[in-house]
Amino acid sequence: MNPRSLVIAATLLAAAASLAQAGEDTITAPVLRAQVTVEGDIVRVGDMVENAGSAAQIAIYRSPDLGTTGTLATAQVISVLQAHQVIGVLTRDIKSVSVTRLARTIEGRQIQSQVAHALEHRGGLGEAANLNLTFDREVQDVRLDTSSNGELQPTMVRYEPRSGRFDVTFEVSNDFNSSPTKLRFTGSVIEMLETAVLTRNVDRGDVLKGSDLIMERRPKAELGGDVAARDQSVGMQMRKAMRAGQPLKTVDLAKPDLVQRDEDITLIYDSAGIYLTVRGKAAESGTEGDTVNVLNQQSKRTVSGVVVGRRQVAIAIPARASATAETTSSIGRTKNDGIASPADRNDPQMTPKAE
Repeated sequence: MNPRSLVIAATLLAAAASLAQAGEDTITAPVLRAQVTVEGDIVRVGDMVENAGSAAQIAIYRSPDLGTTGTLATAQVISVLQAHQVIGVLTRDIKSVSVTRLARTIEGRQIQSQVAHALEHRGGLGEAANLNLTFDREVQDVRLDTSSNGELQPTMVRYEPRSGRFDVTFEVSNDFNSSPTKLRFTGSVIEMLETAVLTRNVDRGDVLKGSDLIMERRPKAELGGDVAARDQSVGMQMRKAMRAGQPLKTVDLAKPDLVQRDEDITLIYDSAGIYLTVRGKAAESGTEGDTVNVLNQQSKRTVSGVVVGRRQVAIAIPARASATAETTSSIGRTKNDGIASPADRNDPQMTPKAE
């Protein structure tokens, strides 16, 4: 190799060494970060600067509020760093530095749910889902330090049934086994129940249709615990007149009348192999199972019977009268207090009872 070639090689080696040294300096030089996130309440040099070395643990700023972000001008940051003997920091034309403090957020609706569950079944209260809470202060999202990762644990629960007031305190544990975070909430609670409410004015005796009702939540104290469900109300008959908007109670409802007052009905005499029907007229209304007075139009006498179907009333025949009717049925007439025999063609029918 000639002397000129040796000079060129030496020059290239020197240049390569210089480039390598420059690359090493670039990698290890302290560099300012544009975006910074911290968990604690102190911002340190190592949070702001990459490759901060031994200066990394020096505290230089207080952190923003939990869950918030603050912005610092680059010139201000460099000035603070130089005051702590941190020099030669590369800014890479960064104009400002944003600092975000991480936080654990507990949503307000979660807090309300936890308070309701803490009060559930206390002092006569029902299910948490039926409790309507009013807080003394608006319940907003709560931000905690990221180390506070425990669950909301109720440590004190007070409820006064007369006033409806509550006082509930929660604790949230942390990773450092230090004092837990305490959260206290006060207010009042009302238990609500879903009930059927009238959409129109109704009269006594009206039979309810589906369009007559809507479901609403009303205070339990207003209902007295006597709640009428929609599926139990449709098809039922009103015991009294009520206005639209009033909640229904089960005591307001009755089975629909199968027999109406002054209505033509069928009297049924059924005993000891005899099944006899006679025309009658109801003296009063009644539903299935009710005992009502009816006029036997054949004998013109008023008798009592039990409503067994639509316009049907069953009359009980005394045992002695039943025996008499059975012995006389073969000759086509009866002595049962005005009960017509088949010989009377006005209407009554006598049919042997199937055994």
